[in-house]
Amino acid sequence: MRTFLSQWQWKPGPHRAQRVRIDSGWQRRLSIFVACVLVAFVCVMATSGAAPAHAASSASSQPNFGSNVYIFNPSMPQSQIQATVDSIANQQVSNQFGTQRYALLFAPGTYGSSTAPLNFKVGYYTTVAGLGLSPSDVTINGSIDVYNQCFGSNNCIALDNFWRSLSNLTINVNTPNAGCYNGEFWAVSQAAPMRRVHINGPVTLMDYCSGPSYASGGFIADSAFDGGTVINGSQQQFMVRNSKLDGWTNGVWNQVFSGVVGAPAQCFPSQSSCGGPYTTLATSPVTREAPYLYMDSTGNYNVFVPSAQHNSVGTTWANGATPGSSLSLNKFFIAQPTDSALKINVALALGKDLILTPGVYHLDQSLLVMHPDTVVLGLGFPTLIPDNGNEAMTVSSAKGISISGVIFDAGAKTSPALLQVGIGHARSDNDASDPTALQDVFFRIGGAEQGSAKTSLVVNSDNVILDDIWAWRADHGNGVGWTSNTADTGVIVNGDNVTAYGLFVEHYQKYEVIWNGNGGTDIFFQNEMPYDPPAQSAWMEAPGVDGWAAFKVADTVTSFAGYGMGSYSFFNQGVDIYAAHAFEVPATLPASSLHDLLTIFLSTAGSGGIQHVVNDTGGSSTSANPDVPVTVVSYP
Repeated sequence: MRTFLSQWQWKPGPHRAQRVRIDSGWQRRLSIFVACVLVAFVCVMATSGAAPAHAASSASSQPNFGSNVYIFNPSMPQSQIQATVDSIANQQVSNQFGTQRYALLFAPGTYGSSTAPLNFKVGYYTTVAGLGLSPSDVTINGSIDVYNQCFGSNNCIALDNFWRSLSNLTINVNTPNAGCYNGEFWAVSQAAPMRRVHINGPVTLMDYCSGPSYASGGFIADSAFDGGTVINGSQQQFMVRNSKLDGWTNGVWNQVFSGVVGAPAQCFPSQSSCGGPYTTLATSPVTREAPYLYMDSTGNYNVFVPSAQHNSVGTTWANGATPGSSLSLNKFFIAQPTDSALKINVALALGKDLILTPGVYHLDQSLLVMHPDTVVLGLGFPTLIPDNGNEAMTVSSAKGISISGVIFDAGAKTSPALLQVGIGHARSDNDASDPTALQDVFFRIGGAEQGSAKTSLVVNSDNVILDDIWAWRADHGNGVGWTSNTADTGVIVNGDNVTAYGLFVEHYQKYEVIWNGNGGTDIFFQNEMPYDPPAQSAWMEAPGVDGWAAFKVADTVTSFAGYGMGSYSFFNQGVDIYAAHAFEVPATLPASSLHDLLTIFLSTAGSGGIQHVVNDTGGSSTSANPDVPVTVVSYP
């Protein structure tokens, strides 16, 4: 592993020399590519029969978002809206690995009433969003819910409620005649964010109406909750950022709050005097909210791009308009799943921003995002699959790029990475005042189909913000097995001053996260080690070192801060499997660089466990003490 790490560690002297070579090589390749674009542009458009990318339709005409984007308006009969959303939910609630994708968008106005509320469920691969500039522009009187899935008697859980989202609207909770389901239910796990939502009324993150109700979420940002305490219930962990709460009931293992008005007071580990466990930061050091589609007062479509905020508290919209800028939709290439990678790359090379409409995109070459401040916005969880062992997307080191709402799925041929941010170690043009950000970006190795990638996400640029990332080597589904869906590492960070909120990385076969950059910050980390090493000898970091750490901070790093970081283990192959450490960091980091760490063995079944929390500090969490958090409050 030392050899592997040496490929990614940054050393000041060699890096500067190498950066010039890499940058100049990239610029030469870019120049050649752009020079070829005009020829390719003519060929692609001639064969596709599509309008030229630069000749976008006028903003006032209806954009072609494809057949799986539904745009509702208040003049539609509510019965028509109800029938549509119910039909999609009935298809998607159990469609975990299907190819169908949907976006349900609500134009400004009010839907439902006190006597006839609009209540509906949200299934897999479904985006529900308001099309207002502010969350108050779209009001739902009713509820938008996610419930447990039931897999048999007394086996109703939310542990697999992934890949769905709710954003940019107001819900006045109204659930008459709902029985136990009285309130807004958002019983989700990973990759199911709630953003820019204002909820008036009771909210629960646990579906307590059927048992045992286990849940493994979750992520909330830029949202406000009034008129009721949020029920955390059975949620093992949750990340809440830059929001407002009227109350929060409890913690289980790792509840983290950053820049949240009304957050519970710091309390880790859990104790009778303060409840918890809660990790609470008064402010968020640097944030950038996700871009979003909206409709202006004339009916034109635009995309709003929020600006970066520093040391922020609460929502961006509490005291007026969210800071940022609007982009007319005619600046965007609106891609369909049938579009080739070449066609999309032509549009990107010509300076277009990109909207990916719902569907699965098979890519025979990497999508190249090369211009500063490019927006890549996914609607309905578009899924990118590299078919030729290529990266699905490569981002230059340009500043201000936003990638939001996209799934990266490994293909059958092994890719070196699924998404690379920054070419080589080129970093100098990523400006701290206009940082590149990844919001609600999710990675998958296996599950839907057999796939393989060495690494899911590589971040080479400085000052990048990672805001709700789930990198998952599948533990169930299709093409799953120790030698089938192979993947070494989920996330590698080489850039300096990278900030992560809500970093979920699970089941990779070596280090799950490698952090090589200086000045990094991770606020919330959730990890499950791989379930399926066939033998201890197959899972060894080095001779005499059992297993692989979940989070590796490289020996060359001199500054790193971590808050609310948990690693869980469960090994199900019938043999004892151990990891020597959950976290490996330089002991020379400044005192108290890491806050509120924990490990836990997940079940009374299984064998083995984790021997130490961080380096050789902290006790063991093994099959001998299952479901008991083992904590380290501060290190070093």
